[in-house]
Amino acid sequence: MGTAPASHQERHFTAAEAVRDVVLGMADGLTVPFALAAGLSGALVAPRIIVTAGLAEIAAGSIAMGLGGYLAAKTDHEHYATERMRELRETEEIPEREAEEVAEIFRGYGVQEAHVKPVVDAIRADQNRWVDFMMRFELKLEAPDPSRARRSAWTIGGSYLVGGLIPLSPYMVTHRASSGLAISMGITLVALFLFGYVKGRFTGLRPWRGAFYTVGVGTLAAAAAFTIARLFGS
Repeated sequence: MGTAPASHQERHFTAAEAVRDVVLGMADGLTVPFALAAGLSGALVAPRIIVTAGLAEIAAGSIAMGLGGYLAAKTDHEHYATERMRELRETEEIPEREAEEVAEIFRGYGVQEAHVKPVVDAIRADQNRWVDFMMRFELKLEAPDPSRARRSAWTIGGSYLVGGLIPLSPYMVTHRASSGLAISMGITLVALFLFGYVKGRFTGLRPWRGAFYTVGVGTLAAAAAFTIARLFGS
């Protein structure tokens, strides 16, 4: 009696949009407040002023980033709705041309000519299914989640907030800007490294390359802000 084959389970990453939002918010949240705090430290500003300015920037940045994510998602939804209405109208006004476009898609996949017409006829028998097919395979558009805009706004804004508090937190517990900067650099660079590594794992990039790239960007931004503040503050 043969042994039943082990069940095959495919694991696909299905949270691409959520990860993209976290990456977008966290990357800017770690980098921008870090650069701001470094610049103010270079200008020899008191830690309490750095904290106040940093919190103001984090609040403004998280709102702006969240609103940007909301508007981007709403734009995607409106674009999909507009294109779907256009395809719906074309299936009514020029059905033969649209049917030929369906046939061309199947020919592109290597379907034999003898099988193309029956498949096309089956698809065009249902207008909604026909339009859905054209949206996906001709325009390469997927129906957006109606709640995507609101969820994207909260995810991006929240990620920015969390990321921004990491480089700012040392200034909340120290009385010297130089000490706050030293601690902030340490924990922020570690956070950037871990974030870049995890981001690489989720997005399919080389984790170590993503980690060092993220650290490099954050370091360059902070160094530029610190140097400019020292030059113009002296």
